[in-house]
Amino acid sequence: MSVEQDYPAKKTVLVVDDTPENLTVMTGLLKGLYRVKIAPSGEHALRIARNAPQPDLVLLDIMMPGMDGYEVMRRLRADGMTRDIPVIFLTAKTEVEDETMGLDLGAVDYITKPISPPIVLARVRNHLELKAARDFLRDKNDFLEAEIARRTREIRAIQDVTMLALGSLAETRDNETGNHIRRTQLYIRELALALRHHPRFAARLTDPYIDLLYKSAPLHDIGKVGIPDRVLLKPGKLDPDEFEIMKTHTTLGRQAIENAEERLGMKVDFLDCAKEIAYSHQEKWDGSGYPEGLSGETIPVAARLMAVADVYDALISRRVYKPAFPHEVACERITAARGTHFDPDIVDAFARIRDEFAAISRSYRDGDPDS
Repeated sequence: MSVEQDYPAKKTVLVVDDTPENLTVMTGLLKGLYRVKIAPSGEHALRIARNAPQPDLVLLDIMMPGMDGYEVMRRLRADGMTRDIPVIFLTAKTEVEDETMGLDLGAVDYITKPISPPIVLARVRNHLELKAARDFLRDKNDFLEAEIARRTREIRAIQDVTMLALGSLAETRDNETGNHIRRTQLYIRELALALRHHPRFAARLTDPYIDLLYKSAPLHDIGKVGIPDRVLLKPGKLDPDEFEIMKTHTTLGRQAIENAEERLGMKVDFLDCAKEIAYSHQEKWDGSGYPEGLSGETIPVAARLMAVADVYDALISRRVYKPAFPHEVACERITAARGTHFDPDIVDAFARIRDEFAAISRSYRDGDPDS
């Protein structure tokens, strides 16, 4: 194999010196082991350092006319393309202060002239090996970070698909609710964003948790898959016995999610929020809700938010037993239930963003072909 063909496998060393004799000596010393580039000035060295193939190491003289080695070093370190190239000062300046300054500027080593060829070769070899190790670790870290990011995106996509698929399964049992899933997702996110800086909610409503709320919302009525058709699809108001059956959808919803975890053989943390919403979104602030009659702060935050979102959407939507109420009427009923059905602070937040609720309901109307 020719020398030219072998070059790509060799490391590249840039020698910077304004004295031709020094360039000749260093080229003769290094050329059998490395690909050697030379620069007779600092300006020339900076151009070479930026162009491919970039040097793996720079041997840099300090005392040069125009731009001295210290300034070359500063510019190499200031440039994102060249800051990681190791630099060894190779100079006749022998004072401790000179060496200290060079190392402070970022040089990896400092060799004084006249040189000892074995010492120069050993230090060049050592620093090239160190650079190769750093490059390997950096590349591996970059690969691992990219792989983690890719897998994180995949996990999030799986979470989203799981939530939406399960929620959509429930909706197939109740064909009048249409875009109810999508609307309640958006309602609960807007409420959470409106409350994120409130003293009572700030610690809980972080960005990741709000994202989880948004993903979990479609599962609030997952338990309806277990309600008999004669109750779920009854074309009229439920009698007391039928209502008792309907109320079990909260427990059935949580059980469905827990059963999924059992089949996986592990507890899935991201489903905790979904279980809280499914089980407790029918609880009321005053303790008159179901399934446990929880009250006040004992009701999970996620369930309290969903309660407002769910009731608002039920009010503005047509049902076999009721017409769709106008937005203003729905708002009045939500406000009237402040402190009884709903957490007062959540109702106050709802009142501030009621126009956003109206916009969401218009954008995702039932039967809208573009929804």
